[in-house]
Amino acid sequence: MNWTEVKIYTTSEGIEPLTGSLLDLGIQGFMIEDAQDFDEFLHDTTPHWDYIDQEVMKKMKNCETSVTIYIADNLQGMEEMAAAREILARLKNQDPEGKYGRLEMEMNNVNEEDWSNAWKKYYHPVRVGEHLVVCPSWEEYDKKPDDVMLTLNPGMAFGTGTHDTTRLCMELLEKYITPEDCVLDVGCGSGILAITAALLGAKDIKGCDIDEVAVKVAGENAAMNGVSDRIAFHRGDLTSQVEGSFQLICANIVADVIIRLSDDVGKYLAKGGTFIASGIIDTREQDVQEALEKNGFEVIERRISGGWVALACKAK
Repeated sequence: MNWTEVKIYTTSEGIEPLTGSLLDLGIQGFMIEDAQDFDEFLHDTTPHWDYIDQEVMKKMKNCETSVTIYIADNLQGMEEMAAAREILARLKNQDPEGKYGRLEMEMNNVNEEDWSNAWKKYYHPVRVGEHLVVCPSWEEYDKKPDDVMLTLNPGMAFGTGTHDTTRLCMELLEKYITPEDCVLDVGCGSGILAITAALLGAKDIKGCDIDEVAVKVAGENAAMNGVSDRIAFHRGDLTSQVEGSFQLICANIVADVIIRLSDDVGKYLAKGGTFIASGIIDTREQDVQEALEKNGFEVIERRISGGWVALACKAK
């Protein structure tokens, strides 16, 4: 298997929140270069060296803190890359003072345009749930009479229907959505869940994402599926800039963000409405369940696949 080296630039202070978020994505292998550690090493040891290679010294002094990860050259790796981009956008939004550094990623010998086009090597039509079919915009599919088909070009945004978290969320949407529902999609990514809601009969859908690239891609995908008249996407963090009441709210993000969201999502959920939370790695499920319980939610259904958990909840 081929791998792409991805270096994310941050600061010593940013290492913990960044690696914690990457762990929530299921990315467990890191190589950390910490400028602060280098400075301390030089300060403590330089007086004892008989010889110092000036080039090495210069490199160490000019070191920028970074976290390096390795992304597999396959569909799962591409989903991880898209999700990591959204993590960086969210951390930037939480850090107006810039304590976490520039939070930019650099791919070894690969540019973003090449990466966004690389989906075409791996991404093919996928059936989800009972009737949903997600078809890449560059593929043809022989639609069956009962199929609900969604056409998608994910670009650099997360959400193709192939990752366990997205698929679990789509299955729950298919079960719990009813015609004429108003739906809120928090962390919309490629727009896949909002568009699914529209194709399943929801009358009014709002989607938000912290990443402006995702908002643009989601809008293009909604237009491609002929549902732009029922969906409005905007850039924002969680429920900021959201107004109204929704019969169904979905959030396919990561555990820490769902925990934060659980504090105020109840304000936007209509009486008897359903909150669907996905993107929860199984090692963090208990933390999420405790936060939901604390904020007045009862889990009515739990689904698990590939080490990921999705929860359907009702307000008590």
